[in-house]
Amino acid sequence: MHTYSEHLKINKNSWDAASERFFGRTALPDYGPYAPSENQLQLFGEIAGKRALEIGCGSGHSIQYMLNNGAAEVWGLDLSSKQIEAAKRVTGSNSQVRLFESPMEENPGLPDNYFDVAYSIYAIGWTLDLSQTLANIHRYLKKGGTFIFSWEHPIHSRVIFDNGSAQFNECYYEEIPALHKAWKPQPAIFHHRKLSTYINELVSSGFMVEKVIEEVEWPAAARGNETTWYSDLKANYFPATMIIKSKKL
Repeated sequence: MHTYSEHLKINKNSWDAASERFFGRTALPDYGPYAPSENQLQLFGEIAGKRALEIGCGSGHSIQYMLNNGAAEVWGLDLSSKQIEAAKRVTGSNSQVRLFESPMEENPGLPDNYFDVAYSIYAIGWTLDLSQTLANIHRYLKKGGTFIFSWEHPIHSRVIFDNGSAQFNECYYEEIPALHKAWKPQPAIFHHRKLSTYINELVSSGFMVEKVIEEVEWPAAARGNETTWYSDLKANYFPATMIIKSKKL
């Protein structure tokens, strides 16, 4: 059984290897596969003048979205050094941006009660310690601050299609870390959690859940057949993406 530190190292190496493949993918205003966009949902409201923090900032395209919409400051952290390098290229030399190479479970020096909004686009589910990560985010936010995140819907990885029939291939209730079956090119540790776990951990960390979104938005072009991880066929039966908006009490 690997330790926490070993799991972090596995995931850092994996994301460094996958960085180029995810350059610019799944970034605001998009929340994820088959999900309505921020242009439709307007979850953030007015961004201009706000201090924002991105958890798992990836290649920096969501940070650039925030800047384009008038954010006063945008800070980002990511486990992968390759992703941080990409984010620096995307956002350029900008005094409004601060980037940290760090696991989300650890505080690399971010201030308490500083940010108006925190967000995470398809990254929060990679945390190895959800409770600690949410406690950190709660501490970074001002009172009344908003936390919005999207992630793969917990039901999605539990179901496969075999000859057109949907079947559970893993137990939905089992919440243990394991290698992600679809992850390439190197293994990464993925900790499956129930939807209720995300909601209950938010509440326990001092957040009030304001909205949970599971609606499906169909892309202009088909994503693929039943053999792909995200597909039109799967989206006919269950959502690929969940989005949760909450507020620090």
